[in-house]
Amino acid sequence: KIDMVVVRHASSGAAHFLAQRIESNVINAGDGMHEHPTQGLLDMLTLRDHFGRLEGVKVCICGDVLHSRVARSNIWGLRTMGAEVAICGPRSLLPNAVESMGVHVFRRIEEAIEWADALNILRLQLERMQAGYIPSLREYNRVFGVTRDKLERAPRDILIMHPGPMNRGVEIDSDVADGPHSVILDQVTNGVAVRMAVLYLLAGGNPALA
Repeated sequence: KIDMVVVRHASSGAAHFLAQRIESNVINAGDGMHEHPTQGLLDMLTLRDHFGRLEGVKVCICGDVLHSRVARSNIWGLRTMGAEVAICGPRSLLPNAVESMGVHVFRRIEEAIEWADALNILRLQLERMQAGYIPSLREYNRVFGVTRDKLERAPRDILIMHPGPMNRGVEIDSDVADGPHSVILDQVTNGVAVRMAVLYLLAGGNPALA
């Protein structure tokens, strides 16, 4: 007879499974390689805070898309709100038939940087990998890592995001993560506000006050 359950689980679909069997509100805090809804919401809030809108904003999700629940929630949420969404990463770390999700696919990080207004950079989820996904961490950083040198060739300033935790020096260099165009700390702040709002609304709060 509890009102709310926040569930984070290693198995994809765990939150849905639980929601079908109990009467409580179930909040998905991340299920396997499936979804992470509140992360998607806070990422969209961070983008809207910066650009003033989501419609027409070009967002590229870079890195280990295959194992990322954050990527899926971002893709569905951003496209629903009218943003243009792309992904970029090695072929071994992209889902099969990912184009069916309505995203552009870039094979080179330089192409993504040239196209995007914002990069949402995903960590390599080494704990979910068997051998063979990438040659080495050093090679991954050289080819797909977001570095200051690569960003300096961009035609515009690009917003830098990362859901954390970061592998510094692998998918993102420290001078980018801590640089002037990074909104990673804003994501953390917005995460608290978004999750408070979710709890408030599901508990019966007034949407106008959320």
